[in-house]
Amino acid sequence: MTTPTPASATLDTLLHRADSLLARLEGLLPAPAAEPDWSASIAFRYRRRGPGAFGAGARGGVLEPVRHVAPIALENLKEVEPQKERLRANTAQFVAGRSANNVLLTGARGTGKSSLIKACLHEFAPRGLRLIEVDKSDLVDLPEIVALIEGRAERFIVYCDDLSFDEGEAGYKALKSMLDGTVSASSENVLVYATSNRRHLLPEQMKDNLAATYDENGELHPGEAVEEKISLSERFGLWISFYPFSQPEYLAIVGQWLRHFGLDDAAVASLRPEALVWALERGSRSGRVAYQFARDRAGRLGGAA
Repeated sequence: MTTPTPASATLDTLLHRADSLLARLEGLLPAPAAEPDWSASIAFRYRRRGPGAFGAGARGGVLEPVRHVAPIALENLKEVEPQKERLRANTAQFVAGRSANNVLLTGARGTGKSSLIKACLHEFAPRGLRLIEVDKSDLVDLPEIVALIEGRAERFIVYCDDLSFDEGEAGYKALKSMLDGTVSASSENVLVYATSNRRHLLPEQMKDNLAATYDENGELHPGEAVEEKISLSERFGLWISFYPFSQPEYLAIVGQWLRHFGLDDAAVASLRPEALVWALERGSRSGRVAYQFARDRAGRLGGAA
């Protein structure tokens, strides 16, 4: 019988303690996201589980099916025809397995940016399109999400609504690297569609312009701070801009929604002055404001829910 030497006994003790420590850590480290029931919905939300010992997100995340997806059709979105056609064409290319771009939809609030993405989902869901909504605070988990859906037959849009970043946010660097890396290059079944009221996605300050330089020909060259702030939006291959509606455009959208709720043309014409007052009180002529007015007046007049 061989008697263990002091050195081997010490090594065995250290290995045992290391195994015990690793076993305890395995319960605290983030668990990989589990496969959802892909047949449960055409849209999913990524949610981080409760905070673990290392802070928020230490228990990983989960894809939750959206049980009731808003039934928005492309034909119901008015006065955004050029934007609609560009996004529809890009999505059609993507679903057909052809090359397509990540998309950044920017511009005036309430003009239909998010609705347009949801309408494209309904248009192309029968052909295998699926949507995963990710909050900007969870964008650091994009590699995990992409790994989960890589190789599936469906085509996935990772959807980020109202996207903007403050200085130093972790999700900014994660999204920036994903747009140039995993999402756009090696995962052919994933695109990123994001909406924002801000084209450059980061706050722009006067001091950023102080580092700008001029060459001998008088040409302006932005400083590093400005270059960094526009670098993320430049990684989206397709920019689609939305603009505030004119009064006739706003009234056309009001009329479309009032008819949607069952009111006739005579009622639509009589409600135009009230629609303009409603927009004046809200300080905006947008599709969202038009929809809210139509819901209010249709409800009062007995229109359909």
